[in-house]
Amino acid sequence: MIRLEIPIPEAKIRELKVGDTVLLTGIVVTARDAGHKLMVEERPKFLDDLLREGVIYHCGPVVKKQGERWSFVAAGPTTSAREEPYQAKVIESYGVRGVIGKGGMGAATLEACRKFGAVYFHAVGGCGTSIAQSVKEVVAVHKLEEFGTPEAFWVTRVEDFPVIVTMDSHGVSIHDQVRAESKKVYEELMKA
Repeated sequence: MIRLEIPIPEAKIRELKVGDTVLLTGIVVTARDAGHKLMVEERPKFLDDLLREGVIYHCGPVVKKQGERWSFVAAGPTTSAREEPYQAKVIESYGVRGVIGKGGMGAATLEACRKFGAVYFHAVGGCGTSIAQSVKEVVAVHKLEEFGTPEAFWVTRVEDFPVIVTMDSHGVSIHDQVRAESKKVYEELMKA
């Protein structure tokens, strides 16, 4: 396991390869469809310091509030493909070093990872309550009233958040490899 502290310098990201297992510690910001659209169309400045050399998590958490404090009950990843139209621009514009989600992303995001020094971290779907144990604190929440709970920007402090690098800064995507292998097997089966 590789342990990384957020913010993550580009040099550390460039050392990572597809297949590396990583434990992340530091500030992670959740963002889904509404958040990515906002980041591209309006580029809010309040995210600058949070995302520079930081990590975005494609997650619509289940939360609870006790008094004035929020906590995560479940924090499973959401499907990342929906953010493909926005992700490359967000990586470039904010200096993001890592994107966490499930299912991988496309060619534009992979190219942004290569060009700007970022990676895609895969989190295990279906383990939301287990993953939530790595979220030690909700530091802040932005756009809760406008976007609602799943789409808000949740600023969290995580400890030993488990992920796997599935798209690296060298242009390698395990998702592309799996698609190519699956297509090959499919074509062989169809010949029979």
